[in-house]
Amino acid sequence: MRRRRAEAALALMTVVWGATFVLVKAALQDVSATLFLAMRFGLAAAALTLTFRGKALWRGARPHPGGVLAGIFLFSGYFFQTQGLRFTTAPKSAFLTGLTTVMVPLAAALVYRIRPQVSEVVGVLVATLGMGLMTLEGPIGSMGLGDVLTLLGAAAFAGHIVTLGHFSAFVSFPVLSVTQVGAAAASAVLLLPWVEAPHIVWQPSVIWAILITGLLCTALAFTVQAWAQRHTTSTRTALIFALEPVVAWITSFVVSGEGLAGRGAVGAALILSGVMLVEMKRPCPAVHPRE
Repeated sequence: MRRRRAEAALALMTVVWGATFVLVKAALQDVSATLFLAMRFGLAAAALTLTFRGKALWRGARPHPGGVLAGIFLFSGYFFQTQGLRFTTAPKSAFLTGLTTVMVPLAAALVYRIRPQVSEVVGVLVATLGMGLMTLEGPIGSMGLGDVLTLLGAAAFAGHIVTLGHFSAFVSFPVLSVTQVGAAAASAVLLLPWVEAPHIVWQPSVIWAILITGLLCTALAFTVQAWAQRHTTSTRTALIFALEPVVAWITSFVVSGEGLAGRGAVGAALILSGVMLVEMKRPCPAVHPRE
C-alpha cells in the first residue's frame, strides 16, 4: 500500500513537471537561465527550511553528504536542461530528458557492478535510434547544441535518482529534501558569475515561472520524491518519470501548437519503446533490494 501511494505521488509530480516545460521556455525569453535556477532553488530552499523548522524529523539534523551529492546532480541536470531548452523545442527537450529512464538502470548496474541485462541493452539501442531521428537534422546532419546539453542533463538526472534511491533508505526525507535543494541553490549562485551575464525582465510569465517551479516543482516535488523513494526502487521511479515527455508534448501542442511531426514523432515513439524495454525487465534483487 505504501509503495502504491508513493508511486501515485511520483506520477502526480511527473505530470506537474511535464506541464511546466512550456512555462519555463516562455520565461527564458526574459531571464537568463542560471539566474532563473538560482531564484527557483533559492525560493524552494527557503520554503523547505521554514516548513520543516521545528519538526521532529528535522530538529537537530545536519546537512547530509548524500543530500549534497544529490543536490549537485540535481542542479547539473536542470542547468543543462534549462540551457538546452533555449536552443530546442519543449517537446524535444522533454523526450530527450526521458532518456534518463534508460540511463538509471545502467547507472545502477555500474554502481553495483552488475552486468546489464539483454533487455537493457536492446532498450538503449532502440532509444538511441529514436534519439538520432529526433536530433539529427538533414541527410548527414549533426546534433544541435540544445540536444547535446539536454542529453547531459538527462545523465545528471539519472545520477540524481540513483543517489537519492541509495541514501533515502537511511536518511530522513526532510534532511534529504532541504540538503539537496540547498546544495542546488548554492551551486547556482556560485556558478552564476562564471557562465552568464545575469539579466531579468520582470514579466508576469517570469514571476509565475519562478513561483510555480520553486514551490510546486521543486520544494514540494523533491520532498515527495525523497519520501517516495523510501518505498519504491530507483528503476520503478524512472519508469514513472517516463510519463513526463508525453505530458510535455500534449501541453506544448495545446498551449502553443508546438509538437513533433514526421521523423521526430517516430523518434519519440522509439525513445518511449526503448524506455519500456528497459523497465519491463525481470527485477534484479541485488540491485533493488527493497523491491
